[in-house]
Amino acid sequence: MSEKKRSSFTGQIGFVLAAAGSAVGLGNIWRFPYLAAKDNGGLFILCYIILALTFGFALLTTEIAIGRKTKQSPLTAYGKISKKMGGIGTLATLVPVIILPYYCTIGGWVLKYFFTFVTGKGTEAAADGYFTGYITQQWQPIIWMVIFLVLTSITIFCGVNKGIEKLSKILMPVLLVLVIGISIYSLTLSYTDADGVTRTGLEGLKIYLIPDFTNITFKDFFVILMDAMGQLFFSISVSMGIMVAYGSYVSDDTNLMKSINQIEIFDTIVALLAGLMIVPAVFVFMGRDGMSAGPGLMFVSLPKVFEDMGKIGSVIGVLFFLMVIFAAVTSSVSIMEAIVSSIMDKFNISRKKSTVFVLIYALIFGIIVCLGYNLFYFELKLPNGSVGQILDVFDYLSNNILMPLVALLTCILIGWIAKPKTVIEEVTKNGEKFNRKMIYIVMIKFVVPILIFALLLQAVGIF
Repeated sequence: MSEKKRSSFTGQIGFVLAAAGSAVGLGNIWRFPYLAAKDNGGLFILCYIILALTFGFALLTTEIAIGRKTKQSPLTAYGKISKKMGGIGTLATLVPVIILPYYCTIGGWVLKYFFTFVTGKGTEAAADGYFTGYITQQWQPIIWMVIFLVLTSITIFCGVNKGIEKLSKILMPVLLVLVIGISIYSLTLSYTDADGVTRTGLEGLKIYLIPDFTNITFKDFFVILMDAMGQLFFSISVSMGIMVAYGSYVSDDTNLMKSINQIEIFDTIVALLAGLMIVPAVFVFMGRDGMSAGPGLMFVSLPKVFEDMGKIGSVIGVLFFLMVIFAAVTSSVSIMEAIVSSIMDKFNISRKKSTVFVLIYALIFGIIVCLGYNLFYFELKLPNGSVGQILDVFDYLSNNILMPLVALLTCILIGWIAKPKTVIEEVTKNGEKFNRKMIYIVMIKFVVPILIFALLLQAVGIF
């Protein structure tokens, strides 16, 4: 595909909102709050912010610069930087290929919960066993997964300007308003339990934001640091080809550093607000025990919280799951785009044909993931000590193995083979300042590879 024919974002705002839309997904709204609740709240957030400004910044800058420099999608972009390292593109494209089916499955769960609250059945969602009862059904999860996948595919079908950019410009501002509104409401909550103990949203905020270093061992800190780093891959959509694909649609006169800073700020604010919405509310109605719900925090604990809020809880539940749908769709669009753009560039196939091909593939594997909780149910012990089904195995392969591997190889490519100047020259090509230039060089050559190597060791059960 020639550069002349290549689509592009109409401007910096379109790019920033699309990239932020990719970054602000289930990783922020679902994963960030339960990790923050699990990992000592404030200490996790402190680690996350420091890593976002250094580790995350280095990877985000690298991938967007590679995309714009090569004007190629992930499958072919890395080979343009170094023919010997072109295989990174295959691994980077494999990540969204694995993620898309199970992401759409979880997106289907969100649609189901939204429909449940809209139809006034939020009380049912709060009942014990509701979530397990739903995902173990054979047909309902498949139907909702298909609806979510079709919504995603229609956006991709419409292209970069009329699809991705237009959707992001509409959904992202609305999502931000909803997040801020629910966060503020969460802080006003107060509840007295059966023992006469009153808990407030502001107490929950204190637990969420203020680091507690008492009784923290080095091992505890290492786990929190690794969790925060693993979350960053999710939060800023790196090492899955997305930012390379989006970078390839950015015009040469766009100020990349300014855009990257805006994406970082937008993503970090939404991640922090997502925790602010959820953690204090769960603390108010369920205490510290409720905060340890893990991945079930959004689908198991929150419906109970909404029920305890009374009539207003039904409204908040509708708004909350509507917001999660927005976040999930903008992210699934970016995941699918990374695959579609790769097929278009590699095989010179039209967007429409590429989208149909990916839709069919995602549909087949999405059904397999849904059936992983009933027809194809099994329990497999993974190297990191967890036990999982099909969705968990996909998640482990993509997030614990492939994404750190892609990041490590990208650091080797830019830090040592093509050299950091490859990226530095790209982001300063219009005379822009690179204020964190020295931090970038140190991170991409030394710090990020060491941290990622530690993350990989943890993933395979060595740490």
